[in-house]
Amino acid sequence: VQVNYLGFPGTMGAPFMDYLIADPVVVPPGQQAYYTESIAYLPDCFQANDDRRPIGAIKPARSAVGLPDSGFVFCCFNNGYKITPSVFERWLSLLQAVPGSVLWLFAEHPVVPRNLREEARRRGVDPQRLVFAERLPYADHLARMQLADLFLDTLPFNAGTTASDALWAGVPVLTCPGEAFASRMAASLLHAVGLPELITHGLEEYEALALQLATSPAQLADIRARLARNRTTHPLFDTDRFRRHIESAYLTMWERAQRGDGPASFDVKPD
Repeated sequence: VQVNYLGFPGTMGAPFMDYLIADPVVVPPGQQAYYTESIAYLPDCFQANDDRRPIGAIKPARSAVGLPDSGFVFCCFNNGYKITPSVFERWLSLLQAVPGSVLWLFAEHPVVPRNLREEARRRGVDPQRLVFAERLPYADHLARMQLADLFLDTLPFNAGTTASDALWAGVPVLTCPGEAFASRMAASLLHAVGLPELITHGLEEYEALALQLATSPAQLADIRARLARNRTTHPLFDTDRFRRHIESAYLTMWERAQRGDGPASFDVKPD
């Protein structure tokens, strides 16, 4: 029995792959026809998360990571290849609409800061309002991430692990899902952590909600407080609950194979 899980967020398109681990958000039941694999639906979220991952004990000062001492911090630590012109244009519009704000990005390669700052300059935005983070040890990165006010997701290739890192660090994630598995990952995470209102439908709504949150401190504070509570009470970061569900999925696959039955889509019942 061969299972597609995490390595490629979508169908392998190969007849020898029997199953794909998913959930009803990343692969809506009506889209099964577009997958060569049978779908093993987990009840909460497709993504495994470690509820013991450490966050560095020392939250750095903003100045220590290149951020200004004041002003709203929009953040996206996705890889640079996920940043499309249409999404980047929305981000620059937000910088223009929120005085003193900055956009905090990940500099995985020297060409990324150079090209994005040049594009910002061409569009009338001070390039220095784009701040780039270097790679850090994981626990220190999570501690640093707490300085962000709002994580802005990319489309059509969403944040996956980067989104769960942000949520684990207490930073709300704003997403705009598309049609494919890779463009619905952050929406799955937000459902599983109890913040579905951060899932928008179209880039107009995405930009409008980002602006609303950046200019409504009380609303954003309420969302952050709910995220802090939900982190320990909702399924996304309940590692043992996830373990039970994925083991149940594997057991169902094995039992079907032992009976001589071919692969077929099925739902794992929540326990």
